Amino acid sequence: MKLYTLSVLVTGLAITAIAAEDRYTLKPLPRQQTPVAPVEFTALGAGHVFVDFGRAAFAGLELHIPAPAAGHKLIVHLGERLAAPRSLHRQPGGSVRYHKTEVTLAAGQSRYVVPLKPADARLMPPELGPVMPFRYVEIEQAPPGLQATHVRQLAAQYPFDDTAAYFNCSEPKLNAIWELCKHTMKATSFGGVFVDGDRERKPYEADAYLNQLGWYYTAGEATLPRYTHEYLIQHPTWPTEWILFSVLIAWEDYLFSGDATSLRAFYPDLQAKTLLALAGPEGLISTPKKLPDAVGKAIHIKSIRDIVDWPAGERDGCEMLPVNTVVNAFHAQALRQMADIAAVLGKPADEKNYRAAAAQVIRALNEKLVDTATGLYVDGLGSQHSSQHANLFPLAFGLVPEERRARVVAFVRGRGMACSVYAAQFLMDALFDHDQASHALALMLAPGDRSWRHMVEDIGTTIALEAWDTKYKPNQDWNHAWGAAPASVLPRKLLGVAPLAPGWTKLHIQPRLGHLKWAEGRIPTPRGPVTLRCDNGNEFRLTVDLPATSTARIVLPAKPKAMLLLDGKPVLGNVADAVPPGRHELVLRPVP
Repeated sequence: MKLYTLSVLVTGLAITAIAAEDRYTLKPLPRQQTPVAPVEFTALGAGHVFVDFGRAAFAGLELHIPAPAAGHKLIVHLGERLAAPRSLHRQPGGSVRYHKTEVTLAAGQSRYVVPLKPADARLMPPELGPVMPFRYVEIEQAPPGLQATHVRQLAAQYPFDDTAAYFNCSEPKLNAIWELCKHTMKATSFGGVFVDGDRERKPYEADAYLNQLGWYYTAGEATLPRYTHEYLIQHPTWPTEWILFSVLIAWEDYLFSGDATSLRAFYPDLQAKTLLALAGPEGLISTPKKLPDAVGKAIHIKSIRDIVDWPAGERDGCEMLPVNTVVNAFHAQALRQMADIAAVLGKPADEKNYRAAAAQVIRALNEKLVDTATGLYVDGLGSQHSSQHANLFPLAFGLVPEERRARVVAFVRGRGMACSVYAAQFLMDALFDHDQASHALALMLAPGDRSWRHMVEDIGTTIALEAWDTKYKPNQDWNHAWGAAPASVLPRKLLGVAPLAPGWTKLHIQPRLGHLKWAEGRIPTPRGPVTLRCDNGNEFRLTVDLPATSTARIVLPAKPKAMLLLDGKPVLGNVADAVPPGRHELVLRPVP
């Protein structure tokens, strides 16, 4: 089969495609290994040292032994969790990692890479070798003279610019959450593909979508998300909504990059992954126990089943009925974005059909899946129960009619954090988009065991968890990017910076600070960084630097009796449109 090379202006990398199918042959992406010095090296006794690298990473451990004595054995412990200060937890529980091994010294050999388990070689190229997630090390029977300079964590990751993005605000606890989530993006890129953590080391569509958003806003890079997306198109996983996620991921890829190559190459796959083939007479879909052969072949999978949230105990009591409200909210969103994709690719007939199909699903959602007495969405056809999930997803996707929106917002808000770390991405989006920024921040910072504050302060992890706490998922691991929603929520919703046109030629900026006094950040885009600072006082003040080839639509908080000034000149209302590149100051000033 003839091969040709196609240059794609996203990262400057060449992508090899198969001409007959217009598909990419996915080749492993480059990764790097960075030696990390300890932040603490403490002698606990004769020949016993404790090492803390400050943050967990997927890494190997390198030792340099001065004057090695042939045959002498070191006992090395690596792990993610402490049992007590300077004491590794030997039985950390769940899928939290601990590893004990021995290193036998040889005369004349000063450098040693500590052996890990065979499973730790998954996804790793031979030149980097196996990695496991760890932050702490204990070494027993260490030789005299061993010092901090002799021990290095060999952190593996996809190339990541630590300076590309930052976030800072008046709430230190929120800054710590941002650092947790930003580091999660870097640390979990070790496999050269977005994976669901250490336990499986496998790509999943929902994980990939949350990871994609976080990666864009911390790394500002498109190749790794696209690689993962295209892999998953051809190697899909089992949940119904996960199949639909492929369309959402494809649209986000185009919005960020402005490059339609992937849309064009995988258009037939994306059409199939709308699951339009499963629609009933009113447009709503239900998932059969076994897919029809033609549908299964089209989406590269034999069977699917609805998930709503994971683990199952995080569904807020959602009834798992054949016609599921959450699934159909995803279906509607996928159809709308498929219509947008068809428009981009110059397929007007397809665009018309997808918009009509989306309108039919939204109409059915709002007629058949609503409790007329409460105005809330029920869990599915025939249900009398309204879970947070059945309401938060339609709210996040903008499917709720205006006349019922206030009731749905109040209900979603009243349920608190009644969802998993995965669904929390959409809960945060829905709250910020509906004037609930202070409540969203309160949930992020809440005491107790269902917040990102809990991860940082109570658990002490430096990579996001798979679940809010081990009691909610006993086999959880401590390195799941889908638990790091604030990596995108804080810059995308709180600072409010997002692409308004593909490739960031036009930006939408709408800060929603809630109770914060000020917030600032840098958001990487393909056209250069956007930097901004918001001061939330008697006057709301925004200072922003736009890239040289981007314009912006800037929306400041609506306040009665206030005047908007753009670079000192009055602007009608609270919206400044077509703001040109460069540095600008916007002030929302009270009028006496």
